[in-house]
Amino acid sequence: MGAEQVVRFAVIGVNHGHIYSQTNLLLKAGAELVSYYAPEPELAAEFGRAFPQARLARSEAEILEDETIQLVASAAIPADRAGLGIRVMQHDKDFMSDKPAFTTQAQIDEARRVQAETGRIFSVDYAERLENRATVKAAELVRSGAIGEVVNTVGLGPHRARFHTRPWWFTVRERFGGILIDIASHQFDQFLYFTQATDVTIVQAQVANFHHPQYPEFEDFGDVLLRTPTATGYIRVDWFTPEGLETWGDTRLTVIGTEGYIEVRKNVDIAGRPGSDHLFLVDHKEVRYIDCRDVELPYGRQLLDDIRNRTETAMSQAHAFRVAELAVQAQTQAARLGHLSATV
Repeated sequence: MGAEQVVRFAVIGVNHGHIYSQTNLLLKAGAELVSYYAPEPELAAEFGRAFPQARLARSEAEILEDETIQLVASAAIPADRAGLGIRVMQHDKDFMSDKPAFTTQAQIDEARRVQAETGRIFSVDYAERLENRATVKAAELVRSGAIGEVVNTVGLGPHRARFHTRPWWFTVRERFGGILIDIASHQFDQFLYFTQATDVTIVQAQVANFHHPQYPEFEDFGDVLLRTPTATGYIRVDWFTPEGLETWGDTRLTVIGTEGYIEVRKNVDIAGRPGSDHLFLVDHKEVRYIDCRDVELPYGRQLLDDIRNRTETAMSQAHAFRVAELAVQAQTQAARLGHLSATV
């Protein structure tokens, strides 16, 4: 496949709004949206209004059997994403999933087996890194040695619940996977990416339903302590963003190195600079603020190049699967606090 060839893609599963940013990411990178399918008529209609250039397929099979389509993107219900990705790879297509792409270790094991067998790409759009310009810039700085060797990361992922806007599966544990699988997959991705670690121990994990007893399977808080031979990490995620904040969550990443540290304020600098994509760098010389609004987001371009050239520049398969494994492991071993149902 030549580098100049346009990658044709389709969408299956539009249950989460992330599919709109996934689709736009691929379109901006030069891909062509051919078709889409969603079993829910109202969700399919909404997606069709946003992307009228694509045709509504009659079934999932119609897309999977279309030999002109090279890539399928999805933001289906989390528990259904792995199975879809496996079917996509078995039909000689590449797959780009919203996070989390997996909710069980069995799903990861099967996807890893099919990926190795078919040689197809199973990529996961960990958007808090891949679609955040300040985090992309932070990675560039760390790779250039700006803060020395990374010894610690702190990833904070607060979110706003707004239950009245959420679908039915949002509070069903078997469908969304749990808070450490769902939200914290972003933070596991960033910990692995910035530390470049492979040998990771989950020291402690806990999840809680502190304030929503009416949803006994829902988890509104979770945190994790991580350790490698050369670095440590802390993850905290929650659903307690108050309405007074202008955005859905004050997500942050701090990366501590032997020669300095970086703080990324992804969505908002409270009581400070307007907008998003804020980065602060502190080293032995100065404190520096970097406005990252014009930083390129390379993930879409790299993924399309990987599809054309059968490379792994956007994300290695080992990374995609290892992030998911850590999230599932942490969720499985987490202590359970608050109003959580004893059956989950």
